[in-house]
Amino acid sequence: MSQPRVDRQVAIEAEGLPSQAQLEAWVGAVLCRHEVDADSELSVRLVDAEESQTLNRDYRGKDRPTNVLSFPFENPPGVSLPLLGDLVICHPVVVAEAAEQDKSLHDHYAHMVVHGTLHLLGYDHLEDDEAEAMEALEREILAELGIADPYRTAPEDERTDS
Repeated sequence: MSQPRVDRQVAIEAEGLPSQAQLEAWVGAVLCRHEVDADSELSVRLVDAEESQTLNRDYRGKDRPTNVLSFPFENPPGVSLPLLGDLVICHPVVVAEAAEQDKSLHDHYAHMVVHGTLHLLGYDHLEDDEAEAMEALEREILAELGIADPYRTAPEDERTDS
């Protein structure tokens, strides 16, 4: 498959934002496992907490910022475009989660892009069996990218209580 077309939109000034090449690699790792048009494209918008909260409230009824929102593109009847949709990633939430989960920002961003791209392809995690299948696929894709299991928790004796 050719390199996916990723429209990188930066709506926040911040350190640690993923590069165009990183986004393309992470999206490509997902798309190479699926039958999608070679010229498929998606947008990845990197936003602040306010924009994320507004979108999460307006589209999901949850009045708080969230790590990643996925908006799959729905072709109008009789029209076929290679658009997968849009991902909106909230940089402050991703930074906070990476710190809380003791993960590198790079690895957590990769996870959010992989997770969001899978949503654009129709994966979901509302039911337990769907969640297990989606998480297993995320683990496989991230492992291929050299990223540890994002769902792994430390064994009881390695956890610290503060």
